[in-house]
Amino acid sequence: MNIEKLARIDLNLLVCLKVLSEELSVTRTAQRLFLSQSAVSKSLAKLREQFSDPLFIRSSHGLRATPKMLFLKPKLDILVNQLELITQPEQFSPQTSEYRFHIAAVESVYPLILPHFLPAIFSQGPNLNISTHTWSEQTFKQLQLGELDLGITGKDIDIHDAKLTMQPPSDICEQEVYRDTQMCVVRKNHPVLNQTWNLESYLALRHVQVRCDGNDRWLLDYRLADLGHERDIAITVPDFNSAASLCTYTDFVFTAPSHFTHLVARQMDLVVLPLPLQFPPMAYTLFWHRDRENDPALTWLRQIIQRKTLHLR
Repeated sequence: MNIEKLARIDLNLLVCLKVLSEELSVTRTAQRLFLSQSAVSKSLAKLREQFSDPLFIRSSHGLRATPKMLFLKPKLDILVNQLELITQPEQFSPQTSEYRFHIAAVESVYPLILPHFLPAIFSQGPNLNISTHTWSEQTFKQLQLGELDLGITGKDIDIHDAKLTMQPPSDICEQEVYRDTQMCVVRKNHPVLNQTWNLESYLALRHVQVRCDGNDRWLLDYRLADLGHERDIAITVPDFNSAASLCTYTDFVFTAPSHFTHLVARQMDLVVLPLPLQFPPMAYTLFWHRDRENDPALTWLRQIIQRKTLHLR
């Protein structure tokens, strides 16, 4: 670590740069920081010299970030967030805090779980902010690096099953929100609705698959393989809603958590069918880094989620 080089960095300049990257206006940045426009302009001149780049270019719609600034922005967001954590009081006060939580979530969490706790968060913390991110194979790494506060996704409950699908690193803590079983959706008037619904008819269909955690195979595929079977995956998509919508105009079948299948069945006029084999439930689970175990803000958030989703278990 080059301490001498770090000592020459003015943290006030970095805060100014973050606000500039959000506002793309010297005037609005000055207003937010309670500075004069001249002071912000001088800070920008110093930043340009420090990074050997113009950082922002004037356009007809205000400032436009340069490629260098676009590269710096996510790193700057993380840095300022960590600085905020350092200056946080030991007791978190949601009523007055303007903290921004960064949460990664699998898509089905948005309609199924967020409605149970999101109103309580903003009721108790009217000035809080939440930035959501897509759950991906990088999420655990981002939790470890402090880029994310919390992650929410489905996890197989049995430890042996989880080894096949998704096993968190040893420094990641977890907390179960609620359990769910798998069911299927097909379009109305699907030919299979006039047949006996069993494993044979299920496997005779072409399937829609959602890519989870960078993995095209679910525990279901491993269980079927143990039985000597394999699904015919017609198409793999990145999210649940896209998968369900494909079933509205094709003869594909989509297998997903039951709360989600019942929701999209109402929204998209689909038919819900049981998964025609014995299959263990999965658990929607919260994940965070162990270094944040006693963080006041994150503890407050986890407690709200746990309390508001208790009736789902």
